[in-house]
Amino acid sequence: MMTPTPTISQAAPLTIGSLKLDVPVVLAPMAGITNTAFRRLCREFGAGLYVSEMITSRALVERTPESMRLITHHESETTRSIQLYGVDPKTVADAVTLLVAEDRADHIDLNFGCPVPKVTRKGGGAALPWKLELFRHIVEGAVKAAGSVPVTVKMRKGIDSDHLTYLEAGKAAEGAGAASIALHARTAAEFYSGHADWSAIAKLKDTITGTPVLGNGDIWSADDAVRMMRETGCDGVVVGRGCLGRPWLFGDLAAAFKDDRSTGVASAKAQPNLGQVAAAFRRHAELLTEFFESEERGCRDIRKHVAWYFKGYPVGGDLRASLATVESLAQLDELLGTLDGDQPYPGIGAEGPRGRAGTPKRPALPERWLESRSLGGSESVHLTEGEGDTSGG
Repeated sequence: MMTPTPTISQAAPLTIGSLKLDVPVVLAPMAGITNTAFRRLCREFGAGLYVSEMITSRALVERTPESMRLITHHESETTRSIQLYGVDPKTVADAVTLLVAEDRADHIDLNFGCPVPKVTRKGGGAALPWKLELFRHIVEGAVKAAGSVPVTVKMRKGIDSDHLTYLEAGKAAEGAGAASIALHARTAAEFYSGHADWSAIAKLKDTITGTPVLGNGDIWSADDAVRMMRETGCDGVVVGRGCLGRPWLFGDLAAAFKDDRSTGVASAKAQPNLGQVAAAFRRHAELLTEFFESEERGCRDIRKHVAWYFKGYPVGGDLRASLATVESLAQLDELLGTLDGDQPYPGIGAEGPRGRAGTPKRPALPERWLESRSLGGSESVHLTEGEGDTSGG
C-alpha cells in the first residue's frame, strides 16, 4: 500500500551558481556519515546534491592522508561537493585554491553551523558568525579563490536565543558572493533538541532576495519537505538526520518535487518491506568496504547504522546486537538471511526522528567571546588552535 505524497507543483529546479538541480534537495554534511559510500547509496535511490563530510581547511592545505582520502569522489559522483570548515580566512582560501586548482570539486560549502563543543569552543562552526567581519572575510576569500566554482554557506540561527546571527550573516554571505545560503533553524545551544524554528527560514528568505535560501531541520519525510517549502518560501531543502537508515527518502523527495511538478499526480512514498531494508543495509556495507578498502573497517562502520535501518521493524534484540558486532560481509549475509524479508513496512514506527537529539545546553565558547562582535587578540589564538585536524568531524 503506497501513501500519496502531497504535490508541490510550484517547486522549481534549484540553481546554485553554475549548478542546475532538477530536484531542490541537498544532503546535509554529517560527520562519520556522508562519506562516498553513503552518498553513492543515496544517489542510487534519488536525486539532489550530495555533500561530503566536513573537511578541515588546514588539514587539507597540509594534505593529511585522511583529508585527501575524504575529498576523493567515486567516478559516479558527477557533481563533486565538499564541505570545508575553517576559522582563518587565508587558510580557507588556500584550501579552496587547492580544490579548484587540482579540479577536485564542483561545489564547495562552508560550515558555520556545527554546534559540537570541540568546534565552538575554538570559535568555529556556529560560534563564528558572531564575529561578523571575520565571517565576511572567510566567505569573500573563499568565493574569490573558487572562481567559477560555486561557494555556499550553511549556518544556524545563532549561538543561543540572545545571540542570533543568521539575518546579519545571511546578508553578509549574499554580499560576499555566496551562491546559496542554508539555514538549520536551531541555535547552537539547542543542538538538535526540540523543534526547528521554520519561521526563521521564512524570515531569512524575506531578508535575502537575490540568493537562494535553503531550509534545514526536522525534515523526516517528503511531506515535511513539501510543507517547509510551502510555509517558508525557501528555494530548496537540506536533509540531514531524516535519511539515516532511509536512503530511499531521496526517491520520495525526487517524486514529490520532480514527478508531481510535471504530471500533477501525487507520488507514492516508499514503504520497503524488511527484505528491501536488509538489501539496502547490505549494499551500504558493501560500499563502505570499498570506500575503506577494508572489509573489517567497512563492517565496523556499518554497525552504527543498525538501529536506524531497522527502526520499527520486527528484528529481535539478539539479532540487532549481533548485527552491531558484525565483522565480515559473510557473517552479515548469514545474519540477514535469518530475517523474514516479507515482513511489511511497519508504518509510523519506521518514520520520524532518528539520531541523537541531545538536550539544550550552554555552548562552549572561547573566553569572553560574546563581549564583542569584533575579534580580539587573545581570540585569534583560539582560532589558530581551532584549525586543527578534525576532518570528518
